[in-house]
Amino acid sequence: MNMTLNLMNTTTMSTMAFNVEQERALRIGLVSISDRAASGVYQDQGLPALEAWLQQAISSPIALHQRLIADERAHIEACLIELVDQLQCDLVLTTGGTGPARRDVTPEATLAVATREMPGFGEQMRQISLAFVPTAILSRQVGVLRETANHAALILNLPGQPKAIRETLEGLKNPDGTQKVPGIFAAVPYCIDLIGGPYCETRPEVCAAFRPKSALRPQQQAQQAQQQQ
Repeated sequence: MNMTLNLMNTTTMSTMAFNVEQERALRIGLVSISDRAASGVYQDQGLPALEAWLQQAISSPIALHQRLIADERAHIEACLIELVDQLQCDLVLTTGGTGPARRDVTPEATLAVATREMPGFGEQMRQISLAFVPTAILSRQVGVLRETANHAALILNLPGQPKAIRETLEGLKNPDGTQKVPGIFAAVPYCIDLIGGPYCETRPEVCAAFRPKSALRPQQQAQQAQQQQ
């Protein structure tokens, strides 16, 4: 039985005004993995949390493809392949199914469709979560690349709770708002650059994307120089 919900975000691109070079939108797949939410036992919270954070954090155009599926490895693998190979998503974020329970198979499904692993993402996610709960060591999130002949995408497993999703993406901040521990999304735009995706810009007050100076566009180089003065 097909347990997927296909929700195309049609409003995102019209709300994003900054697109200097008329570059295409960053295509992002969002996948919430939960037996109970997929069967209607309770309302999914992962997809709304992901969409809300991305809308706040990213200032360049995005297009979202959303899925809600059960904890079935074959369904997860098929969903990831569809989002990357058919819909050409540049980034896929999953939420849920990363613990040690027998039904938690998101990491296995993700690794099964991967061409290369990006272990730093999982390591940083656990490091961030350990600042809040000791059970973060039970999390098995992974980051991978899926590459085809003419396309590549970054796939990241995120926690299942909205609060943990935000903390993982955004990182830890000091009381004065300065960054204490970078979130994983700070490295995502440059990773997408390197695998051939569109240039993604973020709002620094939410999440400051990091790129080496050589990878910055002229406008961003000028802004960085002003901030350093």
